[in-house]
Amino acid sequence: MPLLVSDYSWTQNDSTVHINVPLKGAKAVKVDIVCTDEYLKVSFPPYLFEAFLFEPVDEDRSSAKVGNGVALISLPKRTSKQWDQLMITNDKDKKKEIRERALLRYQEKLCSESRQKAEKRQAEKNYALETMMKLEKEERENIQKIKDAEQEKTTSELAAWQLRQKQEAEEDAKLNQRGNQNQQRADQRTNSEAKSSKKQTEPPPPRVSGNIQITFTPRVFPTALRESRVAEEEEWLNKQAEARRAVNSELLEELKDLKEEQKNPDWLKDKGDKCFASGDYLGAVNAYGLAIRLNRKIPALYSNRAACHLKLRNFHKAIEDASQALDLLTPPVPANAAARARASVRRGSAFCQLQLYAEGLQDFQAALKIDPHNEALQADTQRIREIVQGSAAETQIDKTRHNETQ
Repeated sequence: MPLLVSDYSWTQNDSTVHINVPLKGAKAVKVDIVCTDEYLKVSFPPYLFEAFLFEPVDEDRSSAKVGNGVALISLPKRTSKQWDQLMITNDKDKKKEIRERALLRYQEKLCSESRQKAEKRQAEKNYALETMMKLEKEERENIQKIKDAEQEKTTSELAAWQLRQKQEAEEDAKLNQRGNQNQQRADQRTNSEAKSSKKQTEPPPPRVSGNIQITFTPRVFPTALRESRVAEEEEWLNKQAEARRAVNSELLEELKDLKEEQKNPDWLKDKGDKCFASGDYLGAVNAYGLAIRLNRKIPALYSNRAACHLKLRNFHKAIEDASQALDLLTPPVPANAAARARASVRRGSAFCQLQLYAEGLQDFQAALKIDPHNEALQADTQRIREIVQGSAAETQIDKTRHNETQ
C-alpha cells in the first residue's frame, strides 16, 4: 500500500488553485503527475497524493513544476469563484468512479499523443525521403549532362583527330607518288643515256662546269661530334623506337570493344594532357594509366601521371611514377635532359611534401645540374638546403615546374 501524503498545502483565488505537495526527498525524475478536470494524482513511490477536486478545472491549461523538494501544481478554474474546500467529501464509490474515469482519459490522451508523434515522425521521414530522392534525381541528371557533354567533346576531338590522320595519310601518299614519278623519270633518263652511248663512236664533248648543291641530313642531337656520346645517343634512339613498338597485345584483345584510336597510347596521352590542363586530374590519371597498361616503356606517361598525383596529394604514388620515368630516361643524353629535369623536380617535390627534405634536395640538385641557369629552380634548391641545414623554417616550394605535362 502506498503512503498517502497529508501534509500538503493549497491556496486559491477566483481563477486558479495552487497546490503544494512536498516530495519527501524523491528526485524530480521519479515523480509521476496525472491531472484531469476532476482528478489530480502525484505519485513518487512509496508516497502518493490524490485530490478529487471540489470543482472542475481546465486540464489543458494546468501546469506543474517540480524542484527543490516540492511539486507545485497550478489548476485554472473553469468557474471563477471561491471553493469551500479543495476536495469532495469521503464518498468511496464516487472517488473510485472518478479515478477510473480520469485514468482512462489520461491513458487515451497518452495514446493519442503517441499516435500524433508517430504520425509526425513518419511524415518527417516521408518528407526527408522525398527530398533525398529529389536531390538524387537532380544529381543523376547533372551527372548525365556532364557525361553527355564529355561524350560530345570526346567525339568532336576524335573526329578532328581522324581528319588530321586522314590528311597526313593523303600527304604521305602524294609524296610517295611524286617519289615514284621522279624515280621513273630518272630510270628513263638512264636508259636513254645508255642507248645513246652505244651509238656514239666518238668521245662526248667536255661537260659544262657548274656547282652542285649538297645538303646534309641534320643530326638528331645538336652536340658537336667531338663532344657527343654517340653510343649513348644511339642507345636512346633505339629505346625510343622500341618503346613505340612495345604495345601490350593481350590487353588490346581485352579492349577490343573500344575504338581503334582509344587503344592508341599517343591518343590517350593527348587526352590525359587535356584533362590535366582543365583541372580534371582523376580523368588524367585514368587516361595515363590505360596508356601505361598498353605501353609501359614511354617515360612521359609516368612523369605526367606523377604530376597528377602531386595535385591529388598522392605523394607516395608520385614518387613511384617519377622514379619509373627516371629509370626509363636512360642513358642520359641532351635529348631527354628536359624530361629528366621535370621528373626529378616532381619526385623532389613529393619528398618535400612528405618532409623528406634530404631526399628532395638530391632530386632538386640533379635537376639544377641539368638546368643550372633556372633562377626559380635555384631559389627552391637553396630554400630546401636551408631547411636541411636547420637555418630556415619549412616553406612551400615553387610548383610551376611540375604543373605542366610534357
